[in-house]
Amino acid sequence: MTVSAEDLPLESFYRWERAQPNAIYLTQPIGGGAVRDWTWAQVGDQSRRMAAHLRSRGWEPGSRISILSKNCAHWIMADLAIWMAGHVSVPLYPTLTAESVRQVLDHSSARACFIGKLDDWPSMKDGIDANVERICLPMAPDVPGATLWDDVVARTEPLPGNPVRGAEELATLIYTSGTTGTPKGVMHDFAGIAWAAKTFTQRFPATPGDRVLSHLPLSHVAERWGVESTSFRGGFRIFFAESVETFARDLRRARPTVFGTVPRLWVKFQQGVFAKKPKDELDRLMRIPIFGRIVRRKILEGMGLDQTRLALGGAAPMPPSLLDWYQRLGLPLLEAYGMTENFGCSHSNVPGRQRVGYVGETYPGVEQRISGSGEVEMRSPALMKGYYREPEKTSETMTADGWLRTGDLGEIDAQGRLRITGRAKELFKTSKGKYVAPSPIENRLTAHTGIEACCVMGANSAQPFAVVILSADAVTASADPAQRDSLRASFESHLSTINAQLDPHEQLDFLALSRETWTVENGFITPTLKVKRNVVEKHYEPRVARWAAERAPVVWDS
Repeated sequence: MTVSAEDLPLESFYRWERAQPNAIYLTQPIGGGAVRDWTWAQVGDQSRRMAAHLRSRGWEPGSRISILSKNCAHWIMADLAIWMAGHVSVPLYPTLTAESVRQVLDHSSARACFIGKLDDWPSMKDGIDANVERICLPMAPDVPGATLWDDVVARTEPLPGNPVRGAEELATLIYTSGTTGTPKGVMHDFAGIAWAAKTFTQRFPATPGDRVLSHLPLSHVAERWGVESTSFRGGFRIFFAESVETFARDLRRARPTVFGTVPRLWVKFQQGVFAKKPKDELDRLMRIPIFGRIVRRKILEGMGLDQTRLALGGAAPMPPSLLDWYQRLGLPLLEAYGMTENFGCSHSNVPGRQRVGYVGETYPGVEQRISGSGEVEMRSPALMKGYYREPEKTSETMTADGWLRTGDLGEIDAQGRLRITGRAKELFKTSKGKYVAPSPIENRLTAHTGIEACCVMGANSAQPFAVVILSADAVTASADPAQRDSLRASFESHLSTINAQLDPHEQLDFLALSRETWTVENGFITPTLKVKRNVVEKHYEPRVARWAAERAPVVWDS
């Protein structure tokens, strides 16, 4: 599949701006249940006005300009303005510390930073040096001395015409979330972004009648590809989530036709349903002819997913029991797989051909192979142009013949579907000299509703073990002696079931139950909700000997 000039992101946006100028493109909650809509024409006008302001600053073409904000309508307008002005956008996760903000801004040599909707501006404001111009989007915190978006739009004439960018020009630097150390700036050009969006819509057609809810960080490649760039391609409407507290209402407002999220949220949706009606009772009701269809429809309506024709999950494995439950509910979940380095465009399951435990087939035009060491390698026109200012790391990640080393171990079945069996760098060796892949074991563990997160450890121990972070409900239950005993028995049974499925060297010695929390803010997980293993291992290492000395299948951290 080739990419023409008309397929590039800006040209795609202009096409819909001409075709449906008065159609609503972006819908933003503004508090109290109210929303504000922007049409394609209004988005184009505001973006051109901000682009004219950026041009007036006299920066050299291709200057890096960052966006530090939670998802909102003006995030996308800022991205368009940066591109129209001839520059490169550098998204920042809205949960970073000041040190991490400074690290990315310094590394990218950013000229300016768009500051938008944020939950904890005081903890990150010191990361923006005085030489970086601050431009505040609507809904931003108070930033003394900053330029205001609304003021610029009010006083600035729009950039004339439809500015375009070359296919091979650098469009964005997407910094990795840092599971393995210092974030790296992944370089993507306009041609690669366009190819990824065109490829997505070839497998999953998108139309102006579709609706999506933008809630995963736009600073992450999954949302940047599946929501922003694909909206330029398909011309559909984007709703934004306001907050964690209003998410259920936001989802019901949008009633998305296409919805993708991380497994953790799919589990929370399920747990929310079970909180209202026990699982066994629901299963019984859904088996009743005719009445079962009504029950399933009511559940989906309550979640806001009754109009969803395409449901996707990625970033971590989906428990088979979860997939089965949604399948019976009438909402098949399709697992997908991708990375920042390939703009997310790698693999997905296909309706009617999905296989549980597999992340699916390559997208059209994507090549895959397994290296001699068992590592998944892939190649496509959407591959990064390298890591910004780090040629050595680029060489480590790319093969001499242009294939991406994903860092994942995998196997491919006879139909070409890929199964991820672990991370090459996450393998650890026990004192018995046996290698253990933690991810598949963690996938089995998280099927227990009392687990919020977990990490399998055990390098240099005789057997692996797992640290388990309890869910909020499990923490509450553990405070009551009677429920605590029941909870412990439940985990012992769960552990026994899992160990029966594992090879002897993989079987877990014990589970350590903890009431602590792992958050982005305390540094235990990345902004994309992936556990930072090195941080977890260092934090819990002093306690391992005490846990092991208890010689019990389930121990309490405190």
